[in-house]
Amino acid sequence: MDFRSRLDAAWRTQNSLLCVGLDPDPAKFPAHLKGRPDAVFEFCRAIVDATADLACAFKPQIAYFAGARAEDQLEALIAHIHAKHPQVPVVLDAKRGDIGATAQQYAREAFERYQADALTVNPYMGFDSVEPYLEWKDRGLIVLCRTSNPGGSDLQFLEVGAGRKLYQHVAELVATKWNPHGQAALVVGATFPQELADVRKIVGDVPLLVPGIGAQGGDVEATVKAGRTAAGSGLMISSSRAILYAGKGEDFADAARAVALATRDEVNRYRG
Repeated sequence: MDFRSRLDAAWRTQNSLLCVGLDPDPAKFPAHLKGRPDAVFEFCRAIVDATADLACAFKPQIAYFAGARAEDQLEALIAHIHAKHPQVPVVLDAKRGDIGATAQQYAREAFERYQADALTVNPYMGFDSVEPYLEWKDRGLIVLCRTSNPGGSDLQFLEVGAGRKLYQHVAELVATKWNPHGQAALVVGATFPQELADVRKIVGDVPLLVPGIGAQGGDVEATVKAGRTAAGSGLMISSSRAILYAGKGEDFADAARAVALATRDEVNRYRG
């Protein structure tokens, strides 16, 4: 199946809009994992195995793996997810943004080397920085739109004509001209529920990756009500640190599962 079909199936069969972010910071690992050469993989694998039945997607953030010189462990982790939890698609959070041949290599990195089901990208350089990824018709392309960080307003809230904001223009482009195979999605932060609602009106049923709940303080009820589709889905609501570091001992995966379960259930209360 292509990414959109897999995501639709995950929303339905997993009964979940929760995307579990995988941002492994070795400084925060439990003591029994520290110093192990495979610590990044083992930490993330335990989180994945503990939460896979609660998630509609996993989202490894590539910088955490690269910063720990653990790109090989990222490859192994995604292979593990595909082998043991094939119902859960993997979004590689890399926010790539370059043109032509360079973008082609980033696509190969994400989709051949890491075997990700979808990739986050930056639209700042325009369509020719996005086009190479569209050649992978079975993979998802998740474009930054209205990000959860306060500084996102520096550019995303600029007016581009007739009172229209730049993030709204990006949303329309991605939902129409930049989505010839129906594989596109958008990143919209939970910290801006009104903008989330605006984007949903613009893009119809296009999927939205929504960071910003948990440690960043986004309101779950406001997020779900602003971003859900008529079918009560359409969202990958991402939580990372609140789940990953819920526990500090050898039972860290059990603690992570408890938080993931509570978050999944809270989201579901507002799906309609």
